[in-house]
Amino acid sequence: MTKQRIGWMMVAVVVLAAMVEGCKTKQLDYARQLPPGELALRRITNPADLPDFSQGCLNRLGLRDAIDNSLNYFAKPSSEQFYLHGDITHQRAVATLQAFEDLMVSGMSPAQMNRAIQDKFDVYISVGCDDKGTVQYTGYYTPIFDGSRQPDGRFKYPLYRQPPDLVKGPDGAILGQQSPGGQINHYPPRAQLEDGAMLKGLELVWLADLFEVYIAHVQGSAKIRLPDGSLMTVSYAAHNGYDYHGISEDMIADGKLRREQLSLAAMIDYFKANPQDVEKYTRKNPRFVFFREESGSPRGSINEPVIAMRSIATDKSIFPRGCLAFIDTRLPQRLGGEIMLSPYRGFALDQDSGGAIRAAGRCDVYMGQGDEAGALAGQTYQEGRLYYLFLKSDSLRRPPLSSDTPAERPAGQSPPTDLLQ
Repeated sequence: MTKQRIGWMMVAVVVLAAMVEGCKTKQLDYARQLPPGELALRRITNPADLPDFSQGCLNRLGLRDAIDNSLNYFAKPSSEQFYLHGDITHQRAVATLQAFEDLMVSGMSPAQMNRAIQDKFDVYISVGCDDKGTVQYTGYYTPIFDGSRQPDGRFKYPLYRQPPDLVKGPDGAILGQQSPGGQINHYPPRAQLEDGAMLKGLELVWLADLFEVYIAHVQGSAKIRLPDGSLMTVSYAAHNGYDYHGISEDMIADGKLRREQLSLAAMIDYFKANPQDVEKYTRKNPRFVFFREESGSPRGSINEPVIAMRSIATDKSIFPRGCLAFIDTRLPQRLGGEIMLSPYRGFALDQDSGGAIRAAGRCDVYMGQGDEAGALAGQTYQEGRLYYLFLKSDSLRRPPLSSDTPAERPAGQSPPTDLLQ
């Protein structure tokens, strides 16, 4: 998801399955942080630089549902605390989604919608990793693991609930471990938690594979198939306060995997053949995630359901949560039994975040649930452009909004994350 992150589940597996052709020569730093004072979005002022929205207007499957989910988020009073940069306000974000929904039911052709969008909306582009708009797109999905609420000879590896002595700040930031005397210290790292007994009694569910436990930790959520056939959803509750460290480069450096073969499937196969190495590598990542049981659809960092191809994860410290975006890249699809990369332009809503999605040059696309979605996510590692649309200021309107639904998750806590980073 992270939230390290999610209310329902998602185990986002970003698989660097194939290296981008352009990266062979330019080796861009997609995780480049913005210079002090620089914004992630830049308004496009030259009409020649606007993308063609026509293709995105052709396929609208799931788009209205995604928009409604974002509107539901904006109806929560807690969403108003996240004032966006510059002239991108809460009011403008709401009005944008309402106006775009009106366009969707207007009966316009894609070409007419394209002209209307360019006329009614300001378009912003992510500055990307190079200040030229280059964004690295990856994919994540919701896997399903076998598990049990009780340990036995097969299910031996637990996911844990949040410890009562773990303290968060008002914004959800992890502060640390509170001692009996009230002092707050750094929580122990992964290796110490796994070797010690301090989490005993906090087991939520047991899995059969230690690397599946690690995948759940990295992605923040999972669906668990219990012995009776029912599905249990576990989602991110907290982590121990350490930064995420990817293990793929360590495995490549040690000769366990070749860079050109790097994929989630390759990592799973390696650890199945070499189970003695799981802890050796996973413990290089000190971050440890705690879970809670939830029900319903997979949810992103704004605590609204995510929808395949319509929900994206970005760095919520620099991008506007819940807002309307436009993807321009190449994404995989299955054609004639094979997965092929094809140009893709489509609308999406910025509804999630991730532990490794921490820059203007990163964007994760939610691919859905199950093995097929996982296969597509595993082929998603492409450069592209990322745009945001906002209704022009002179068209703003603000009808009343209300909602009794729970407040969204604290910022920075939902986990689509780069497992193979």
